Amino acid sequence: MKKSYVIGETAKVSKTISESDVYLFAEITGDFNPIHIDKVAAESSVFGERIVHGILVTGLISSVIGLIYPGPGTIYMQQDSRFLLPVKIGDTVTAKVTLSKIINEDKGILELLTEAFNQNHERVMEGKAVVKVP
Repeated sequence: MKKSYVIGETAKVSKTISESDVYLFAEITGDFNPIHIDKVAAESSVFGERIVHGILVTGLISSVIGLIYPGPGTIYMQQDSRFLLPVKIGDTVTAKVTLSKIINEDKGILELLTEAFNQNHERVMEGKAVVKVP
């Protein structure tokens, strides 16, 4: 591990999720669940409206890991996620990564706390990731 990492270091990225984002994600993944793309069907769901794919929210965590912290060259080894609240189209999500543990300094393996919050500062997703840094 070249860089010195400190427990508690954080990084984050924010994005407002658009209707277009949801449709593009559905196209890429093939997940056309009506809860995400069919307004009429989603209105009769427990949420009363369309919600964003949970994995799209987790993808924002990937953006932080791959581009900001630990940054370019980082390899995802594991991601555990728990979805706490629905993200709705138009919500602004902030994905946050915090270094929680250095698993193996020689091999550059880190454990990261992964979280996402909506514009109301409500935690919508939590979990942990294991990554290998270059």
